[in-house]
Amino acid sequence: MQLLDSLREQELKMEIEEVCEAQALPLLSLNHVSLLCRSVLESMQFYEDVLGFVPIKRPSSFKFTGAWFYNYGIGIHLIQNPDIDEFDTYMNESRPINPKDNHISFQCTDVELVKKRLEEKGMRYVTALVEDEGIKVDQVFFHDPDGYMIELCNCENIPIIPISSCTASFKPRSHSFKRSTSNFKCGGFMQNVMMQSLSMDMMNFAF
Repeated sequence: MQLLDSLREQELKMEIEEVCEAQALPLLSLNHVSLLCRSVLESMQFYEDVLGFVPIKRPSSFKFTGAWFYNYGIGIHLIQNPDIDEFDTYMNESRPINPKDNHISFQCTDVELVKKRLEEKGMRYVTALVEDEGIKVDQVFFHDPDGYMIELCNCENIPIIPISSCTASFKPRSHSFKRSTSNFKCGGFMQNVMMQSLSMDMMNFAF
């Protein structure tokens, strides 16, 4: 009886894995975030001086104004917005900083230092605190020159715990698991999650 149950479990596991593989696209990692901006020069200064991104070469085939940056395993692509429309007018306004707005989030090592640096630069920001089972995450939100939301946090404090068997092959953060992953199981079929970091090939950047 136990052997039969074991065989059934293995068959069901294989069926689930086949479904998951069929649904998932062959992704590796987040490559870059592309942003429209009113002034490429102003945005370049922000992403370089405030966030520490490094300017990199753009393909020579591009015939429009823009700039590429790279750091922390991700690229930022800035594109000059040639049109003056309602979008630009809205972004020019002093928007309230809403943590629930669309945003890009970066992990940081010292939230207090982040707040100090932003204050030194005269930049507005708001803070938030996330708590879960005794774990606390500090968040700092602010805008770039075009009103795009940026978050800096110590989000690595929160462990990544899959809630579906279809996440068995997900690519976790390389160093942020705060709880052991050796016993992770979802639906009785979750295999051990292997820690790995993905390298990004700079030559494969795509607009």
